Amino acid sequence: MKPWLRYSICILLGLAGGTVYAVHQVRSADLGRQVTNGPWSTNTDNGTKDATALSRARVALFGLLALPAKEAMYFQARTDSDGAPLKGNCTYTVQGGEIDARWWSITLYRGEGWLVKNAANRWSVGGNAPVRDAGGNWSFTVSPKKADGVWLPTGRTPQFDLTLRTYHPKGALLNDPAKAKLPSINKETCA
Repeated sequence: MKPWLRYSICILLGLAGGTVYAVHQVRSADLGRQVTNGPWSTNTDNGTKDATALSRARVALFGLLALPAKEAMYFQARTDSDGAPLKGNCTYTVQGGEIDARWWSITLYRGEGWLVKNAANRWSVGGNAPVRDAGGNWSFTVSPKKADGVWLPTGRTPQFDLTLRTYHPKGALLNDPAKAKLPSINKETCA
């Protein structure tokens, strides 16, 4: 084999290996200063000068607008409150109380940050949508089949994740997100 061919093969293998490693690192869940609260996790260095190159690459890959925490915080849940992966054939109740932010929403995504195709054309529940009881508590259903009340359809996706966006967070949500009151995600049934 000619030397130039050997060198070319080595360079191509190195580029391929480096690309696979870089993609794996960026998709890793443990980038930056990760904080977990129940099923929810967030990266507290998004939008700051302290964000690492990997954190910035992850933001670019998944499309979050990385604002400083005082402007917006994004929490992601890939599991229910018991730690089981969120599955599209199951019915979940998402419930909580007052979220200490000016406004919030919860959006359902399938893998890679894409919205889930569904007949209802509904992908998110905003903070003003769920009806609150006298104590300020609210709930909505996430399921493949239409449910009474506020409903977020899973479509036909086998697995999904939920993203909680909070705008102008304050109090514990901003200062200690690991101890803030965030919604629970409870599995009811699976088909």
